[in-house]
Amino acid sequence: MSDDPLFHPLLEGDRRALARAITLVESTRADHRSRATALLEALRGHGRQALRIGLSGTPGVGKSTFIEAFGMMLIGAGKRVAVLAVDPSSARTGGSILGDKTRMDLLSREPAAFIRPSPAANQLGGVARRSREAVALCEAAGFDIVLIETVGVGQSETMVARIADLFVLLLAPAGGDELQGVKRGIMEIADLILVNKADGELRATATRTVADYAGALRLLRKRPRDPEGFPKALPVSALESAGLDRAWSEMSDLVNWRRDNGHWDATRAEQAAHWFEEEVRSGLLARLDTPEARARMARLAADVASGERAALAAAREMLESLGSA
Repeated sequence: MSDDPLFHPLLEGDRRALARAITLVESTRADHRSRATALLEALRGHGRQALRIGLSGTPGVGKSTFIEAFGMMLIGAGKRVAVLAVDPSSARTGGSILGDKTRMDLLSREPAAFIRPSPAANQLGGVARRSREAVALCEAAGFDIVLIETVGVGQSETMVARIADLFVLLLAPAGGDELQGVKRGIMEIADLILVNKADGELRATATRTVADYAGALRLLRKRPRDPEGFPKALPVSALESAGLDRAWSEMSDLVNWRRDNGHWDATRAEQAAHWFEEEVRSGLLARLDTPEARARMARLAADVASGERAALAAAREMLESLGSA
């Protein structure tokens, strides 16, 4: 039980309370961090779980169109859907456009949907700094499915696998050059590859692209968390809402198999341990962001630059000073 004013509205599924809670966990103010930590700890005891689906895709593949069509289909099936969209941030100003919500006009008006764009800031991995906590808040608010849209395709996008139960890679119909450009690292974590825009003149191209990716997936090492036939590639058309039912059926089959065979709980436990370690690392890095630490770093850096100290010895002194702080 918590006396936080957001606690009960969150458990009742209040979308405004959810938005305020996500703003709270994204804040870097010390008092907000303390309040967010207490709120998350209180909510943890309620044990609500949603299906977390990570979604990445190449630029222009139609991620927002797919999410809206897929989300509307799920809502039609009686599900509550939350979308956490991560927008790239300017390296110069740190700002983001946060335009995902405007591109999902139908879904954003649905009472059973919640869409939250967040800036990536300087966080690598395609997800925002506090995406995992935002997912936990959506689960506490009673959403059945949380879609986590990453910034885009890249080798660093694999971080979303540390949050999601399933990872879906959305790709466009193309030839072999496009297949060559997709990094092996992101292919290895994909549970399902969906080739979008399988409609109109691109339908035949999409069918060939699915076959290309299916062949590429067969070359990858078999993962113990996959049943026979997974990962697999499928054609979809977000524009025509074609293939979405089958994609959802395949996702459901994979999730059920992993639950029945112990992989679901094992993966979630591994993810929790990973994020504990990440929080410890972040806390250690935060110790460098104080006036005293910055001054000591500047002094030692000057000594190393001038040749008065070896880099290894200076680094050890800096680390020892942090350990005694």
